[in-house]
Amino acid sequence: MPVNPFASLFGRSPIGPMQKHFAKAHECAANLVPFFEAVMVEDWAKVEQVQQEMASLEGEADKLKKSVRLHLPKSLFLPVPRSDLLELLSVQDKVANRAKDIAGLMLGRQMTIPQPLQQLMRAFVQRTVDASAQALKAMNELDELLETGFGGREAVLVESMVMELEQIERDTDKMQIEVRRTLFKLEKDLPAVDVMFLYKIIEWIGDVADRAERVGNRLEQLLAR
Repeated sequence: MPVNPFASLFGRSPIGPMQKHFAKAHECAANLVPFFEAVMVEDWAKVEQVQQEMASLEGEADKLKKSVRLHLPKSLFLPVPRSDLLELLSVQDKVANRAKDIAGLMLGRQMTIPQPLQQLMRAFVQRTVDASAQALKAMNELDELLETGFGGREAVLVESMVMELEQIERDTDKMQIEVRRTLFKLEKDLPAVDVMFLYKIIEWIGDVADRAERVGNRLEQLLAR
């Protein structure tokens, strides 16, 4: 297997720290599953505990992001444009940001999920977390891509991972439509303000999947160079 000489020269930095950053961002997003489980049974102590954990993880991801930005080489010998790596880093960070937003708003308003909506919401949240997990899986191949000069079988593997990520995101789009349709049928029996914020949360859950897909899109752009 051909090895990119730049990879040998510079090691895997800054790819390793970027992978660690997204692992932390995904860990934050993955906590949406236990968070919503606690919301659905109205265990507010548990809801607060998970929200605080998510805020802590988002803060750790933010520190990692700043560290990568500070230490990302300015050398002309980077195998990909520095601006592309910085853009990828920014997209990764938004996954954790949106997950934290969801938890903060729901805890702050002690939002509940109507019983007829719970099964759909549970599946929607899980599929959204699946998108983040798939993006992390693809991201974890970035160092191998670097070593092979963004080509060969490794590139084909990552492309297939990104295609799967796109399918997962399409699944979340369909689920989001179904959740909204069900909420619409319940509107007349719920306080208008509660309905408004539920629509916002549904939108934000979809955002997490969208942002995870953008991580895959950025990896595809690196492959295309």
